Parts: sequence; C-alpha cells; structure tokens
Amino acid sequence: MNIPTELKYTKDHEWVKIDGEIATIGITDFAQQELGDIVYIEIESIGETLDAEEVFGTVEAVKTVSDLFMPLSGEVLEFNTDLEDTPESVNDDPYKSGWMIKVKIEDPSQISDLLDFDAYKQLIKA
Repeated sequence: MNIPTELKYTKDHEWVKIDGEIATIGITDFAQQELGDIVYIEIESIGETLDAEEVFGTVEAVKTVSDLFMPLSGEVLEFNTDLEDTPESVNDDPYKSGWMIKVKIEDPSQISDLLDFDAYKQLIKA
C-alpha cells in the first residue's frame, strides 16, 4: 500500500498536497483499491467555493459510485481533464497522474484537522 509521507489525508480517504495557498486533491491508494476499476469521474464544481466535507464530485467504478468530499474549504480552481479520457489513471497512479482537483484554500487553519501519514496508516489498519 502506497502512503506518501509528505501528504495529508482525510478519514474519507482523500489525499491533500499543500503548495502555498493551493491544495491538490485526489483519492488514496487504499480508496482506489477498495473501489476497484474506475471508469468515470464527474467533477461539476469548478469555480465553486465549497466548505470542508461538502461533495465536490463523484467517482464511478465498475461496482459502485462514491462521493468525493472536500478536505478543506475553498474554491475549486481546476479539474484534471486527463481523467475524462483515462479515469483508470486513478487506479494506476493515484498520487501523480490520478490527481483530481486543485483548490484555493480558504481557511489554512483547517490543514491541522487533516491526518498525517501515521494517523492515516492507523485508520486503514483499523
């Protein structure tokens, strides 16, 4: 199981890479394994400002459809449009080519609410 130490995580299995006031968000290796083969990703929240824990899109796998939750409040700036043609990138490389959205962070204090590597590792072992 791949869990990069430099990222932050949520209990809903999203990962967050913080770069100044921009957060790049996707789903974890654990999440993509649980979902199975991903066939479609729908993000219709570009340009919207959403609160933490609001749904920013959905991911559709062969077996199920799952909501994607905002780890931090902010404006959705960008969607990884490569995922329109190759949603399986999330299965192949969830932390690089499989990223989903970029968000302008509204409240940097929320970063401390996210899980670090050790806390996330404990969560998925439970």
